[in-house]
Amino acid sequence: MADETAKAKGLDRLCVGAISGAFGVQGEVRLKSFCAEPEDIAAYGPLWTEDGTRSFKIKLTRPVAGGLGARVAGVETKDQADALKGVSLYADRKRLPRLPDDEFYHADLIGLEVRDPGGKLLGTVRAVHNHGAGDLLEISGAGIDLLLPFTRTVIPTVDLTSGRIVADPPEGAE
Repeated sequence: MADETAKAKGLDRLCVGAISGAFGVQGEVRLKSFCAEPEDIAAYGPLWTEDGTRSFKIKLTRPVAGGLGARVAGVETKDQADALKGVSLYADRKRLPRLPDDEFYHADLIGLEVRDPGGKLLGTVRAVHNHGAGDLLEISGAGIDLLLPFTRTVIPTVDLTSGRIVADPPEGAE
């Protein structure tokens, strides 16, 4: 719910990555990008902490196992890089690309009401997960918890304007 925290503070930022620790001994960090094109993370800067109190200028150095090697302005030692481990990085929404009509930022889906094709309330989107085989919507409410694949077959309608999703869960999912 980090994006909700940022919105509540009047900030419109989305999580685009995280620092997963130091890489080497000279202040480089290992960066995990959540962008469709991982290298794009460097173009969305400056990047911010969740609460918006710190900003970072990132320069990518090379691909590394599990992410990207990067330099963070002002970070010159392994200890300084280690201290950033676990920091989530947020970009101003206005710096991110506009998406086609059938694509969505995960943060925009969280909190939307979910109804079945007949109008029955299933709950609200609590989170969006991706474990490698595609996005899953975690839906909670009305006494049930569901994980539904975010496919056009199961989720035929996403209406951000009205704040609702129509889901057609597979038989036995409810």
